[in-house]
Amino acid sequence: MRPNRSESDAGLSRRTFVGGAAGTALLAGAVGAQVAAPKAERGPHKAVLYSMLPGNLTVEDRMKLARDVGFEGVEAPPLADPKEQERLRAAAEAAGIRIHSVIYGGWDPPLSSPDPQAAAQSLKNAEAALRCAKALGADDILLVPAVVDARTRYVEAYRRAQQAIRRLVPFAEQLQVKICLEEVWNNFLLSPLEFAAFVDSFHSPWVGAYFDVGNVVPFAWPQDWIRTLGHRIQKVHLKDFKGGPGLFGGIGGHFVNLLEGSIDWPEVRRAFAEIGYTGYMTTELAGGDAAYLRDVSQRVDKILAGS
Repeated sequence: MRPNRSESDAGLSRRTFVGGAAGTALLAGAVGAQVAAPKAERGPHKAVLYSMLPGNLTVEDRMKLARDVGFEGVEAPPLADPKEQERLRAAAEAAGIRIHSVIYGGWDPPLSSPDPQAAAQSLKNAEAALRCAKALGADDILLVPAVVDARTRYVEAYRRAQQAIRRLVPFAEQLQVKICLEEVWNNFLLSPLEFAAFVDSFHSPWVGAYFDVGNVVPFAWPQDWIRTLGHRIQKVHLKDFKGGPGLFGGIGGHFVNLLEGSIDWPEVRRAFAEIGYTGYMTTELAGGDAAYLRDVSQRVDKILAGS
């Protein structure tokens, strides 16, 4: 997940969701050992971000297209309206594709906000995202745990995020929806050792890692993070990055299509095989038409084949 991702889908954006989450009526109806996602017959499983599907199609046609081009799952935006939730879930079921996750985020405001009212609102938004995931039949929500900036010291962000997530865990367990924390460009959890320790600090099977392969490339090697995080990884984002870490400030680069960047994909695939990962791998790229999406799906096939 990147903070500048497009949110152009009318009625289906995280921004719409967060605004609606301010009211309690939004969804009123509704590390130690980690529990793995439900075992599938085979895996890993290919999934696509809902926002990558053409916005000029109906919800039903977007889901059909995702399945037709070869994806098995979709990662949905958080939805405030129960009717929208019902329609999206029904469309997925009719198309024979699964909504496996809700890409909530939680940037604005973050759980680590120094403003108590903003932090409290962030907690309410995360609770609403968990309810949305439950309504959609998803396994988890993607949550950015904290943001470190000029107003928020690292140690304060760490403490506030821990406190907030600990408050969320009983609710997640009640709903049977996991909280998957993502490493992203938020100046937080900057090494795999720290990420692992943060996940472990909750001592809960309902908190895991949502590992983004592309996000670490500017300063690290994804295969190293995968092997260190191991069983903590519950979900995966796939994107590529051209550039990478270098000595003495040699960091630079930009995101590119899969297999066109600097990632050693065969080694990444070996790392996932070593930790026994068989869950969903969701493409997080720019959107496009059927031909483009089919090409992306085929690129994922090559990655999974280790080629």
